Amino acid sequence: MNYKRLTLFAGHYGSGKTNIALNYARYLKRQSLPVTIADLDIVNPYFRTKDSEAALKAEGIGLICSAFANSNLDVPAMPKEVYALVDDRTQCGVLDIGGDDRGALALGRYVPEIRQENNYEMLLVINKSRPLTRTPEATAEVLREIESACGLGFTAIVNNTNLGLQTAAEDVLSSLSYAEAVSRLTGLPIKMTCCAQELYPSLQPHVENLFPLALQKLYYQIKTEVPNGEINISGRTV
Repeated sequence: MNYKRLTLFAGHYGSGKTNIALNYARYLKRQSLPVTIADLDIVNPYFRTKDSEAALKAEGIGLICSAFANSNLDVPAMPKEVYALVDDRTQCGVLDIGGDDRGALALGRYVPEIRQENNYEMLLVINKSRPLTRTPEATAEVLREIESACGLGFTAIVNNTNLGLQTAAEDVLSSLSYAEAVSRLTGLPIKMTCCAQELYPSLQPHVENLFPLALQKLYYQIKTEVPNGEINISGRTV
């Protein structure tokens, strides 16, 4: 699979950007590339790269995220390290952009430098199962809103149609015509179609550019017993 130095994932809320960004960073690391993932999602506190911080560190993957991630604060403050990642041309960067046009606003401040280097791809993550992207026309409208908000155009599509843990191989296969219709409507190629790694063996012979995902848990699904008997959820004791 071809790659650029900077890979940006954006799309509708709940399309699966964060999970794909994490898996793509790991894919680049397996190619022996130095890689750092930056969480620019200042909108959604429920699905954070921060939850995978320990695992990423053990794998040698850098992580940049807001100091307020995994707290009850949600403010539009981005770490200064993101600028360093955009400027450091020796490091591959994977950027997880917030949902829809509101989340994409955070990207705008980095666009001039990204354009200047011109070694990036901005990938539209689509999920037919989400309420506002069930048709190609609605999905194209989301695309236009995001591009307008951040000032950067998409270069390709990632089909991540899924029903969460209930996703079956048939759901992925039935989404292919939808993804192709989005591609025709927008003029963008389909870079890859994603599926849970458990479905990969059965789907691989039938789907071009299939990308398997190890699924990250939502913060409220990550539960660890602590000595006093309370439950700690992603660093929060309740």
